[in-house]
Amino acid sequence: MRLKVPFIIFIFCFETYLFAAEAGMPQLDAKYWLSQSFWLILIFFILYLALSRFFIPKIKNNLDDREKKIKDNLNEAKTFSELAEKKNLDYENQILNAKKEVVKIITESKKQLDKSINQKKQQFEIEIEKEVEKAEEEILNLKKNSLGSIHNIAEEISAKVIENITGEKLNESSIKASVAEISKKKIDKYL
Repeated sequence: MRLKVPFIIFIFCFETYLFAAEAGMPQLDAKYWLSQSFWLILIFFILYLALSRFFIPKIKNNLDDREKKIKDNLNEAKTFSELAEKKNLDYENQILNAKKEVVKIITESKKQLDKSINQKKQQFEIEIEKEVEKAEEEILNLKKNSLGSIHNIAEEISAKVIENITGEKLNESSIKASVAEISKKKIDKYL
């Protein structure tokens, strides 16, 4: 294929008789080929200079700027990614420390609450013991006071019962002695 193209051009350059040249197409007339070649070379040379001096450098600069901007953006993204990872680690460490602090505060609060409850419980138990002792003293005092009253009531009832049964009034000292003697025997049972 490479050999065919120059060969065809060579034939067209030296062929004086061309099929369409008589029809009025000056491009195919051999006498105009030199001027056409000149203008063709001049136009392509000007296009080459315009492209190589103006357009291609601008395109190359744009591509270089774009590549530089992409590299800068990638470096910036990498920096931000590393910064984000560092911030994430700091955040996770702060959360972990906060959780530990919460557990510590809860544990200390529970200990203080347990201590406070135990102190209140002990105070309550002491107050209950005091109230129980006070109630026991009152009961003992009541029993002791009631024994005297019971003796008096027992003496009066015994005197009236004997008087009603026998019709005679007995000596009060003998009734008191009998009641005292019976109560001495049975007192331990009731106290």
